[in-house]
Order: sequence, then structure tokens, then C-alpha cells
Amino acid sequence: MKRERYEELLEELQLELAGMARWARAKGERICVIFEGRDTAGKGGAIKAISERLDTRQFRIMALSKPTETERSQWYFQRYVPHLPAAGEIVLMDRSWYNRAGVEKVMGFASEAQVETFLREAPVFEKMLVDDGIRLFKYWLTCDQAEQEERFAERREDPLKRWKLSPIDVEARRRYADYTAAREAMLAATHSGWAPWTLVDFNDQRQGRLTLIRNLLDRLPDTAVAPDGLEWPALGHPPLREAFTRLQPIAHYPGGED
Repeated sequence: MKRERYEELLEELQLELAGMARWARAKGERICVIFEGRDTAGKGGAIKAISERLDTRQFRIMALSKPTETERSQWYFQRYVPHLPAAGEIVLMDRSWYNRAGVEKVMGFASEAQVETFLREAPVFEKMLVDDGIRLFKYWLTCDQAEQEERFAERREDPLKRWKLSPIDVEARRRYADYTAAREAMLAATHSGWAPWTLVDFNDQRQGRLTLIRNLLDRLPDTAVAPDGLEWPALGHPPLREAFTRLQPIAHYPGGED
């Protein structure tokens, strides 16, 4: 999809997202959106497209690092519970408790018994969240191996994206089929009526973002809430001038052009 057309359509959806956020705040709704998928699938870009026009005080992005020694000794879901949304909040999870069924399983960070326990408990845990009123959405972003390889290569060559690569990503390239098998087992065990999975084609990331956002909005109730009326009274005095020291632009940057 061409950038100009993409940005035009995205702006329309972001206007609806802003209305949705206004509705969530007015009604005290709790919204949690999980983004899962292979490395390079486009989770970060999708989250940015949803959040870049929202009030930063209302939404949170959850992207946890590997668990600490203390967290590894806790009930598995325990470290995720503090990040769940409160009234009026939107939480966007860049990966989630499903790490156990994916990377932890494939890379051997969790035992078969731990994975089996997780697959049995996850639907129960999610049922508790939904029954308590949290609106839970689970998205798996799909991309083909050829497309994934192109994105890995781009990250390797771009110094501004190279930080996204890790030894785990390199090893994941060899285990593409293992990740596929783990995903299929996860979907079979955790796709439920109260918390279904939605798979979105992200081979074209721009098209994928638009598709995902449209689906998310369509699955929420009518979110039309009129904006608060803001009245702007006259200042009652002439505009004031600030006094401050102005930092002058650098005349010549070493190594650059004048």
C-alpha cells in the first residue's frame, strides 16, 4: 500500500480511536489488547499506529523484559496482573503471558510440564478477567518466512534498527517450523468464546495495521461520546511576552555541511 493512501486511511481510524478512548474514559471501561506474533511481524508498528494520537495518561504499553529470579518463583501470571488496565485505561501488550507457549517453549526456557500447565490455565485466567469486566482482545500477527528474512536483513543493515536484533532472534530463524508447531498448539488450547484469537496478515504491514484497527473498533460498542465543551474566555489583558535566554542555532556542525 502506498504511504499517502495509508496515512489518509490511518488518520480516519485514529479519529475513531480517539473517540473510543473518550468513551472508555467516560464509561470507566478497561481495555486490554494483546499483540503476539513472530519476530519482525510488526507488533511495535501496530501498537504505535493505535497509540500515537491517544492521551499518554490514558494508555500504557506493556513490554516486559525477561523475568527476574523472584518472578520465576511466582505463579506464572502474577507478574502480568499489575499491568492490567484500571477504569478508563487502555493497555497494549507487546507480547504477553503467551511467551510461555511460544519463545519459552521453543527455546527450552520452560519445561513441557510448565507449558502444559500454562495451556490449561490460560483460558481460566482469561475467563476471570473477562468476567470481571475487562475487554480482552488477542491478535496474532502473521508473516511468511521470506518476508521475515527480509525484515531481519533490514534490521541488520540499519544502525537505527539493529538494537531490535538479539541472539534469540538469530536462533529463531533456524526454528521457524518449531514456532509454527508451538503456535498451532497454543491456538488450539487457548482459542475460547470469551477470549478468541484473531489472526491478521502482516506481510503488508500497512494493510495489516489498518485491518487490525478496523477489527478492534468494530468489536467495541458504539463509542460516540461528545467531547467536553471547552469555552475560552477572554484573557482580560493584552497578550504577555516571556523573557528568556534564546539558545542560538549551531552555525557549523562538525562533519556536516554549513
